[in-house]
Amino acid sequence: MITGAQLFVKALKEENVEILFAYPGGQIIDILDELYNDNSINMILPRHEQGLAHAADGYARSSGKPGVCLVTSGPGATNLVTAIATANYDAVPLVCFTGQVVTSLIGKDAFQEADIVDMVKSVTKYAITVRKREDLGAIIKRAFIIAQSGKPGAVLVDIPKDIQQQLGSEEYPSDIQICDTLPNLEQQSKQINKAIQSLQSAKRPLLLAGGGVRIAKAERELSKFVEMTGIPVVTTIMGKGAITSDAPLYYGNVGIHGSFGANSAIEKCDLLLSIGTRFNDRIAGSKENFAKYAKIIHIDIDPSTISKNIQADVPILGDAKAILKILTESAKPLRLSAWIKELDELKSAYPIKIANDKLNPQMIIEQLNTLFDDVIVATDVGQNQLWTTQFLKLNERRRLLTSGGFGTMGFGLPAAIGAKLANPQTPVVAIVGDGGFQMNVQELATAVINGLPIIICLLNNSWLGNVRQWQELYYGKRYQSTCLRRRATCPTQCATMQECPAYVPNFQKLADSYEVKYRRITSKDEIDEAFAFAMQQTDVPTLLEFMIDEEENVYPIILPGKDLSTVKFGKK
Repeated sequence: MITGAQLFVKALKEENVEILFAYPGGQIIDILDELYNDNSINMILPRHEQGLAHAADGYARSSGKPGVCLVTSGPGATNLVTAIATANYDAVPLVCFTGQVVTSLIGKDAFQEADIVDMVKSVTKYAITVRKREDLGAIIKRAFIIAQSGKPGAVLVDIPKDIQQQLGSEEYPSDIQICDTLPNLEQQSKQINKAIQSLQSAKRPLLLAGGGVRIAKAERELSKFVEMTGIPVVTTIMGKGAITSDAPLYYGNVGIHGSFGANSAIEKCDLLLSIGTRFNDRIAGSKENFAKYAKIIHIDIDPSTISKNIQADVPILGDAKAILKILTESAKPLRLSAWIKELDELKSAYPIKIANDKLNPQMIIEQLNTLFDDVIVATDVGQNQLWTTQFLKLNERRRLLTSGGFGTMGFGLPAAIGAKLANPQTPVVAIVGDGGFQMNVQELATAVINGLPIIICLLNNSWLGNVRQWQELYYGKRYQSTCLRRRATCPTQCATMQECPAYVPNFQKLADSYEVKYRRITSKDEIDEAFAFAMQQTDVPTLLEFMIDEEENVYPIILPGKDLSTVKFGKK
């Protein structure tokens, strides 16, 4: 007989959990006490529960293993919610354990009681409170299986304190049957044959790769299919990296900030083979005009996704890797020279380029392309993310972690920490904006105390730049609540960017206080030296503060919810 806390620790070992991201509290002390004398699990103590779960998320995205969290009840649990939703939207296997008040006090407004299970049901694959000690092992096993099966996602297991203390069986099941199984490919054979016939007859086919291709680890299968057929490829932001950025038939990202050539390809194609994407509003824009001349083949492992936003003519339910293998076996080279020539001309005529010759994000990100053959780049959300997805070249060894579906500011730094813990020999770079960076800036301490030489590229334009850009382009430059230098003494209405107060905080002093190495870069001539300095650090993070133009915008941009006719290109 062992306690529930002892069984919990045994379960983590059985699941080969190497790192546990945990923050202490009264309702998990028993579990922490069991972990005290156990050296097989590396305990990471971040500085906030949201940062903790984002770090576990980054660990999972970069390792392929589930990220595992442990926090206490009440505010400890509720602080996880944003990060849980972030992981679940992007199909990341995140396993969260929360402490809970004793079962006899549940529902009686006990100290630090929160019904966390009901709170997260809409943003998890599985959420449950353990009510009986004898169910604990099976529930934990089920959580790990569900998080990683089919379309991965977040799960949460809420464990009351008395369950942790009670004695019970030491058995931990080796397997549990669940309903979340992969689709039967034989049942999809008719639809797959339809897709093959449609591909053979298409004159202007296009392949749209979403994040599902990367989740399925189907990058090589995708490349083989493209090489065999000669079909051109575009990607969503989450799908970028599904095919190497230098591939001759790759034409860039689609969507609101996608390349004009890639979006034009969607508009002009007569067949769209979409794999692993939801066709969300950032991609589809005007749904009435999206790929309006095309037959749409939609492949996805999640049945609720198919035809949810864009009606599919040929729906195929299945794993991206398995379906691509079948398609490749039946594929034949297509005669697409005229179509490819047209797309090449569009790509050449409308390159994505920042016209500003001063220090700008394109220069910074392209330097990363030059310096690192093997790197993991984690971004925050906002302009920094969009520039990164435009200019960062990806392949099997150069990977991108970013919050796509939920668009969570504050993701970049803790995700980079999790990625570095999972990949200690691989350089890790966080690209963040000055707004999002401050949302989880406390995690600098986590990086320092764990000796993680992360390079943080802070693109500082003194604004919440993405919303400021919308205010400039579509709201008459009415800059409400987006200036990060604004103080109570500033004019009520301000449309100027001159003579502003000093920025708070001073990032150099902030870095010094955290014992983080620091460089401030104000001109393009300083980029090389700054990265050289950062790459010399072996056991401490480096903060590189790049002072970019306050009015630098992300182009091209399509008016949200509209079609390509609303595109703006910015300055030439």
